[in-house]
Amino acid sequence: MNKASTPDAEARAVTVNLSTRYLAIGVEIVVGLVVLPFNIAHLGKAAYGLWMLTTSITAYFSVLDLGYSGAIVKFVAEHRARKETRALNEVLSTTFYLFAGFGTLAYVVAIVIAMFLDRILHLSPEQAHVGRVVLLVTSANVACGMAFTVFGGVINGFQRYDLNNITGVISNILIAIVNVAVLLAGYGLIALVVATTTVRVLTYWVYRANAYRVFPALAIRPSNFKVSRLRELTSFSVFMMLIDWANKVNFSVDAIVIGIALDTTAVAVWAVAQRLAETTQRLTNQLNDILFPNVVDHSTSSRVDRLQTLFLVGTRLSLAAAVPICVALILMGDLLIKAWVGSDFAGSVVVLRVLALSVVLRVGAAVPGTLLKGAGAHRFVAYTNVGTAAVNLALSIVLVRWMGLAGVAIGTLVPVGITCMFVIFPAGCRHVGLSISHALADAVWPAVWPAAAMAAYLEVTRPLIRVSLLPVLADMGVAAMVYVAVFLAFGTSAVERRFVLSRIFEATSRIRVLRPSPSGQA
Repeated sequence: MNKASTPDAEARAVTVNLSTRYLAIGVEIVVGLVVLPFNIAHLGKAAYGLWMLTTSITAYFSVLDLGYSGAIVKFVAEHRARKETRALNEVLSTTFYLFAGFGTLAYVVAIVIAMFLDRILHLSPEQAHVGRVVLLVTSANVACGMAFTVFGGVINGFQRYDLNNITGVISNILIAIVNVAVLLAGYGLIALVVATTTVRVLTYWVYRANAYRVFPALAIRPSNFKVSRLRELTSFSVFMMLIDWANKVNFSVDAIVIGIALDTTAVAVWAVAQRLAETTQRLTNQLNDILFPNVVDHSTSSRVDRLQTLFLVGTRLSLAAAVPICVALILMGDLLIKAWVGSDFAGSVVVLRVLALSVVLRVGAAVPGTLLKGAGAHRFVAYTNVGTAAVNLALSIVLVRWMGLAGVAIGTLVPVGITCMFVIFPAGCRHVGLSISHALADAVWPAVWPAAAMAAYLEVTRPLIRVSLLPVLADMGVAAMVYVAVFLAFGTSAVERRFVLSRIFEATSRIRVLRPSPSGQA
């Protein structure tokens, strides 16, 4: 079930997983940019707003996850490393029926909300009818997605993210085509939601087929449901839940604090900067997510040398992805915001600069945090994140009245910076037997110092740039390329350069034609 992988084979798998993940994100962004104005034009602002308002309710159903989705990946990778097929099927069957129950509960809640939708929201009778149908249809998608979560856990635990990434790309394109076809045919919101939801639900069956492809011995049966496995899963998931909820506090509560202390205009100014920071965080954190099952695998097999390599290389590459974007946002943020949303949002600039710095710190500690979670120190990470979130909230409440939006941003940066630099990063070093000086010299410094060349370039070109979105983005892109060139030339060894370039070439070839082996190995 699990053939021993060489470091080169592992690197190939990570490369393909990461490249296809970025492909999926890119397609999602492009589809969103193209389809959103089309939908508004054909549905009208009122119908589109009703769609977004009713479907946003389903986003809160994610709290029912309770950290079990992360636990699935952890225990799938662990039992796979030990070649324990029976234990694997017990874990997967237990979580399948657990999530099926969560999905049923979510749909019951949706039905109750739908019954009182006109009392919860200010809607006309016609809007209330449409809103109920839209809510119930999208909630059916959410409920099915919960039940099928287990199959995604199989894919991720077997380190075959590429299969679902490619499936997601195809699904997003099909959804966009169906979306456009339905509206061009003259149908309205209800028909649009039913048609696109049908495609999404059918996609879940492809994910299921992918799971059986990588793990042919998969057997989801009631007889495999074990209370002992549920206790085992819960012992890990409860801490994943704490981490997830703490992250939501760190990312989401600031807007509420601003809304209470200031006004909705200030919330809008904050939201512009936060949107850019969160997008950067998402784009640069993909490698960290993909490495989690590798960490569990190597921890289970006590391969400390592999864990050290993951720590050093993973941190260096993650920072190399985050640093150029964040430096560009810090140095060019005023021009970018003015060109994008206008001079009325000048207050977003200082917030963006502070949040961009916090993103660099988060990314720098992301791989060490993943190593701790995957290697048995998840309680430590959970308690640390909860403490960080509490300090973040307290500082934001105090500083918002004294310093305004900048105070809220600083209230985020200070606890995040202390946690990342002085708690998570050192703990990760100790866990894999690395000295802090070694980790800083090999993982951090090579990814940070090339930013000086990038900053020098922007210092020269910035005064020459016309304040328009495309020129500003183009200059930021060229600056990032300067960083990449310096990083590859001087921040990596010749062996690493050849390896990275060969992996990029191989990944682009495999994206064009993905032909996974029957055993599920990359």
